[in-house]
Amino acid sequence: MPLEYTTITQVSGPLIVVEQVAEVHYDELVEIESGQGEIRRGRVLEAEQGRALVQLFEGTSGLEVRSSKVRFLGRVLEIPVSPDILGRVFDGAGNPIDGGPRIIPDKRLDINGNPINPYARAYPSEFIQTGISSIDCMNPLVRGQKLPIFSGAGLPHAQLAAQIARQATVLGTQDPFAVVFAAMGITFEEADFFISSFRSTGALDRAVVFTNLANDPVIERIATPRMALTVAEYLAFELGMHVLVIMTDMTNYAEALREISAARKEVPGRRGYPGYMYTDLASIYERAGRIQGKPGSITQIPILTMPEDDKTHPIPDLTGYITEGQIILSRELHRAGIYPPVDISVSLSRLKDKGIGEGKTREDHADVLNQLSDLYDRGKEARELAVILGEAALSENDKIFLRFAEEFEREFVNQGVIENRSIEQTLDLGWKLMSRLPRIELKRLSEKNIEKYMPGAEVSG
Repeated sequence: MPLEYTTITQVSGPLIVVEQVAEVHYDELVEIESGQGEIRRGRVLEAEQGRALVQLFEGTSGLEVRSSKVRFLGRVLEIPVSPDILGRVFDGAGNPIDGGPRIIPDKRLDINGNPINPYARAYPSEFIQTGISSIDCMNPLVRGQKLPIFSGAGLPHAQLAAQIARQATVLGTQDPFAVVFAAMGITFEEADFFISSFRSTGALDRAVVFTNLANDPVIERIATPRMALTVAEYLAFELGMHVLVIMTDMTNYAEALREISAARKEVPGRRGYPGYMYTDLASIYERAGRIQGKPGSITQIPILTMPEDDKTHPIPDLTGYITEGQIILSRELHRAGIYPPVDISVSLSRLKDKGIGEGKTREDHADVLNQLSDLYDRGKEARELAVILGEAALSENDKIFLRFAEEFEREFVNQGVIENRSIEQTLDLGWKLMSRLPRIELKRLSEKNIEKYMPGAEVSG
């Protein structure tokens, strides 16, 4: 039976200070019983010299200090897991909210997980098809990779996240595939959009959804991604599944981190965020990957909104350091009615070369990627010149590249919210666009691939 303490001496935001405690440990679960018998949960943030700093999941509003009792439970925050967890919807604290029964657990797992020995990691090398051309062809996602999406306020990252969750598959394998979706600090409308989107397409049967709403406690937001990743680790490394983890919005998570840091009166770092934010984000992102000798894998797509579209802001900046590339959404393309508005020029997948080519996608993939990227960049340069000089002042060559950039955005980057293109369809579309250009400009394509894949009738020299 845990000891009860009535020695709360201070309340600050979601934090309370409990004095005269004994044998209390960091991250230990806490129960606080108010004078009215209401039970709230929390965890220990600091424990030293007979005092403990406790962070409440439900917040401290209305808590009467003098009549409240504190119990330290001697265990960390855990989540119950079993194979029945697939197809379920939970809140940010891991409680079912879909009307179904509670999970009867095979085991309970610490939400902080276990670190993967770097020596035991297997290198990501298998292509994941999302059905979205601008990702599959230009910035391929590889099994075991962490590839964030950098968005901005008002851009369609929610639709993109739902589309990837519905469509993503590992090519060339019959291994079971699951999606773990964690939403932090989103509105009720957004949560409803995701869940109804999954239900209507049948994707919910292979998904586990965690939703932390904007009006839920801040501290719950800190636990939500860790719960999602613990479930992902169970599905991947114990049940042998390929798991795609989508987390939105990491900006809300970082804001929660800042709020708690301010309540603890810590010395702030860049823009008021705590100095340990890099370490904290790394403890989430580094839970992706593959383990040698185990069939499962965890692939992460964290989504964040860049404050004021500033990619030098601490949240995208630190995320970009930890992860293996980034997909950046463009406001300019969004205004032009292009969906998904992926900015090809500044997006990057650092593992793209490992997951493409013969036996993985198609032998011409690297050629198409490099050539389209080069042509599009030249088209954007021509567009900038046209803004300054006027289109009439452009050379014939520049006009060709300008026209190509417009066609590339309209036909290749742009696709429907429910359009699921196979990698073959995407590559064939790339060849179709390139066939409209003079052969002399296609300097990054091998003759072998040109003969094999170029639509012959339209080739001009």
